[in-house]
Amino acid sequence: MVALALPVLASAQGNYEIQVYGADTVAPKTLMVELHSNYTVDGQKQLIDGVYPTNHQEHETIELTEGVTKWSEVGFYIFTSEQDGHGVQWVGDHIRPRVRAPDSWHWPVGVSLSTEVGYQRAVYSPDTWTWEIRPIVDKTLGRWYFAVNPALERTWHGPDVKQGLAFAPGAKVGYDFTKKINAGFEYYADYGDLRRIDGLHDQQQQLFVVTDLNVSPAWEINIGVGMGGTSATDHLIVKGILGRRFEWGHHTAVD
Repeated sequence: MVALALPVLASAQGNYEIQVYGADTVAPKTLMVELHSNYTVDGQKQLIDGVYPTNHQEHETIELTEGVTKWSEVGFYIFTSEQDGHGVQWVGDHIRPRVRAPDSWHWPVGVSLSTEVGYQRAVYSPDTWTWEIRPIVDKTLGRWYFAVNPALERTWHGPDVKQGLAFAPGAKVGYDFTKKINAGFEYYADYGDLRRIDGLHDQQQQLFVVTDLNVSPAWEINIGVGMGGTSATDHLIVKGILGRRFEWGHHTAVD
């Protein structure tokens, strides 16, 4: 829910769209508009192989997701970056179709599958064309919410094209402290090539403390602070997601 910066989180999302996906898809005739705002407080400070350092980069990502059927959607991303010395820059675009197990199947957990393909400029990632396949499983148990995204990633153009499939999992656990406030943790990682897992020093691992505000079914609000646990990871990132659903079929916003 495809490499974008070095070093970063799981490379499909980089630190542009930092999110563990739930299994639900957007309803048909509904457009979900999201703004992902992420700031790297402490990150890579050197220019490496022509790639800009991530330290003090401000990333703003627009995500547009349209519901197609009751069990499918298509998402589109516009990635941007702002940094002293470089100004505001367009980074790249991705497209992400997704399907899920329909409610009529009555599965005990939510299950969906997304695939994401896109381009990013070489000054932000040496791997310019990339692809991801992301299985998604989630479950609500009382006040608890659990989600896991064991993503696989592949470079189509760039220095990692010979790497093969990389394993970049994400996971989330949250607890409803009230009807409107859920808080917990999100975990993101990139372990490298499935055939040859990287050593701990070269792995990317980051843990976020997050809060979700359930103020209305029409809105999505997520804020968090993430800390990197390895030298290959940006050490401190703050993030926010602000989303709004619009029912274009009825020409009114969701209540």
